[in-house]
Amino acid sequence: VSKVEKVHRGDQVDGLLYPAEKITPIAKSDTEQHKASQNVTSSKADPLLKPSMESTPASLSSDFKQKIVNILLKYSSGLWANALPKLYQDTYQVKFPEDILNNLELLSDICIVDYVSEVPKKAILYAKPQRCIDANLNVTERVQRHGGVKATAEQQYEESKDHYPENATVPPLTIPSEGSVSIMVLELKNTNEVLIRQYVGKDYSSAQEQMEDDMKAYYSQNSKVSLAQSLSVGQLVAVHAEEDAWLRARIISLEDNRIKVCYVDHGFSDFVESNSVYKLQKQFHSLPFQAAKCKLAGLEVFCDDPVLVKAVELQTCSKIFAVEILEKSDVPLLVLYDTSGEDDININATCLKSLHDKSLELHLQVDALYTHVRVTSVFSDGSLYCQVPSKGMSRLSEVLQKLEDYFRYKQTSEFNVSLPFCGKICLFPSKGKWARVEIRIIHTRRALDVQFMDTGTVATVKVSELREIPPQFLREVIVIPPQALKCCLADLPPDTGMWTPDAVLWLRDTVMNCPEFSMKVVKQDGSKGIAHVYLFAPENFAGMDHSINRQIKNADLWRHQKDVFLSVTPTGTSSPKVTSDAVSTLRVTSGKLEKSFSDSPREPSSAVSVTDMPPPLPLLKTGELMDVYVSVACHPGHFIIQPWKELHNLEALMEEMLLYYSRAEEKPVNIEKNKLYAAKIENQWYRVVIKGILRNGFLSVYELDYGKHEFVSVEKVRPLVDTFRKLPFQAITAQLAGVKSQQWSEEASIVFRNLVEKKPLVAQIQAVNESTNSWDRKIVTFLVDTSLPDTDIWIHDFVSESLVEFSKDD
Repeated sequence: VSKVEKVHRGDQVDGLLYPAEKITPIAKSDTEQHKASQNVTSSKADPLLKPSMESTPASLSSDFKQKIVNILLKYSSGLWANALPKLYQDTYQVKFPEDILNNLELLSDICIVDYVSEVPKKAILYAKPQRCIDANLNVTERVQRHGGVKATAEQQYEESKDHYPENATVPPLTIPSEGSVSIMVLELKNTNEVLIRQYVGKDYSSAQEQMEDDMKAYYSQNSKVSLAQSLSVGQLVAVHAEEDAWLRARIISLEDNRIKVCYVDHGFSDFVESNSVYKLQKQFHSLPFQAAKCKLAGLEVFCDDPVLVKAVELQTCSKIFAVEILEKSDVPLLVLYDTSGEDDININATCLKSLHDKSLELHLQVDALYTHVRVTSVFSDGSLYCQVPSKGMSRLSEVLQKLEDYFRYKQTSEFNVSLPFCGKICLFPSKGKWARVEIRIIHTRRALDVQFMDTGTVATVKVSELREIPPQFLREVIVIPPQALKCCLADLPPDTGMWTPDAVLWLRDTVMNCPEFSMKVVKQDGSKGIAHVYLFAPENFAGMDHSINRQIKNADLWRHQKDVFLSVTPTGTSSPKVTSDAVSTLRVTSGKLEKSFSDSPREPSSAVSVTDMPPPLPLLKTGELMDVYVSVACHPGHFIIQPWKELHNLEALMEEMLLYYSRAEEKPVNIEKNKLYAAKIENQWYRVVIKGILRNGFLSVYELDYGKHEFVSVEKVRPLVDTFRKLPFQAITAQLAGVKSQQWSEEASIVFRNLVEKKPLVAQIQAVNESTNSWDRKIVTFLVDTSLPDTDIWIHDFVSESLVEFSKDD
């Protein structure tokens, strides 16, 4: 969650500037409103500016600031600061003072300045809520308004009474409708009444901080502010709290001279003296209370369970979490994620485990021998899941039989899952019986990944196949801990750091076709939750030389013959980390390369004149590594990558195209197939090639920098001027190396898409299929996910593993 959130915002992660979807936010409103209907060449300065405007924020007139606000309000997703001068001049036919760009703090009272980069200095501007802007009119500006007479704090007080009617009410808190959301958990009575504070956003934490600064300035300077009179329970007041802070509060009880208040923006309560409680002025009623209640998804039935409530309290109170909002209601339904570590932790699912019956857990003992063990799944890294006869297994069988009997006389469709979310426990029909599954990844509205809790198997299933656990059985089902134990074979390679496909297939064929084994535990790795074991077939009971471990070790299965692998020194214990800055640490060995393409033969495009084309994007030599970003992923046979080092140039180009075409005169365009144009798609301008001309006034275009096919109206197409033909087209069509070409199933395509799309990866090009037009050429490349701290994931290995799983299902 954390990295996805940073990618969406264009933040720095791991030292790199991640792009947002297509491009970091620039002006996203319809900028055609700002087209210059006149050719403005005047260089005169804005007369509303004062000669001393560089000195302090007070030297900018309120009228000038309001003009800036008017522009920013049209760009709810933010506006690049360096785009402001041209928009200002186009809108008001007056030159914008460039010096302000060097001191954006001059605008801090009317907009939020988000610095994206220090060198070069780049910032995005967001308009503050109008209520905050109104409250930020400073004393010097009021001098102008009142004919040069100094506006005192008393005048501000009188004006505020006129400006805000007595019947002003506090609006309800609105849950953010888009973007990532973070909250702080303040306290909870139960899991259906969790008190939280909105933490991130210009209309939330930033607006609250600004309001409290304004309250401090107002109440500290105004000699006519009055203590609250005729106090009553439920009354809103301003409280002079510790450290000279002024906070909004609601009175919850009156006890002699002590007043108990709840701070409505922070959630906590306190006793205060009557001489610190003041009337809350109407201008401070406009911001919604920032403390609110929510419910935690998946815990509703057990909301009052003291064990669960205690677990949630220990995990969450006074901590910040990323949030998935499932239902936007008065008390929203949330899933909390702790993103502070390397792995994102689903807090709801973690706390639900506190209800497990400890007597049904199986704790393996080192040097102990277990019989009648069943291997339920084998993964591509050689790890496996096992079931051991136990009290928990017996109890699980009883409960699942109850469910079987119940559903025999019930329409199971009554229990369809209507609101799937990660961490939710459901039922799934498997091999004619019901099995417990936990939702792990939601791909689409129809498809998601689940893990079978009692076998460890991971599968992609349809949402329509899942069933809710009937309420009367819910506690019985939930309290039984997962009955699949994660293990690995002891004293085995790989010294290479990974298992070969041949070794994994041999292990699967050997252990999945045998009904039971004996198992000896030789080590417990508590940090990873994995047991190191020896497995014995029934006929080789406890004969170490005949164990599965020795058989696979002695088999000639550890040489990679079909796939690329990493060679390391004999003393190494894990594969080296792939980085484009440290290519010398790798020695890459590969076998025969698949050079055919999985796409059906394509009709070659008519060539565009070389004089019209940008220079081709330079590609690295075969075997070299480069950082890339996957913008589109259809399946392993077709995806689009962009070179990472060029993304900042593409961002600059997109910004210039936006500014240019928002002012360009609209003229009829002569449209020709296979020619280059600029097209407006969702309020951005893209470089495209026309692929087809439709009869209904629409065109089929291909985005040359992002690799998407789109339909656009003829009216939204313009000539691509020479200025925008210098940067090479950034979209590179690619096919995954190391896997056989084939028709990819929907399931395999979904898995691949979720592995790579919208992610920064490392690519190793293996072959290039050149073409006359740069957008028709195609590469064959390996992809490596280097986001984990100690291990690199070669995507083709994972895809090959998925194919084995899907073929078994067939």
